[in-house]
Amino acid sequence: MATIPAESSQESRAMKFLAACTLVPILCFAFQDLGSKYGGMDWLTKDYAAWPLMIAPVLMLVLFLRSRELIRNPRMGSNFSQTIKIVAAMYLFLNIIVAIGYSRLAVISVLSSLTILVADRQLKKHARGHLPSR
Repeated sequence: MATIPAESSQESRAMKFLAACTLVPILCFAFQDLGSKYGGMDWLTKDYAAWPLMIAPVLMLVLFLRSRELIRNPRMGSNFSQTIKIVAAMYLFLNIIVAIGYSRLAVISVLSSLTILVADRQLKKHARGHLPSR
């Protein structure tokens, strides 16, 4: 699988953290499903999979807020901006399902994902408005 190299070390660190936020809940779901079905591990409840899914967007929002410069400067963080929007949209969909079927606390995660999607666009508009004139 080919990957696009990060433009800066800041983007590289942000992408690694974003990858962890994306993969940990997926691995928890897989481990919970396999362990409870085939491994006889009754202690692997749905909580084991749902909580990482609800916590990840909040951590992503913190990452987004700390990495605003990557969003504002497309030469520094074009990969990060696009990737965090895709992951936020995925978590928005999944956490709406979790909010309906599991816990109303997932509304916090839904709001975090929506904030990332809306704020990304606003930061880019704001950055375009302050470009130096030639």
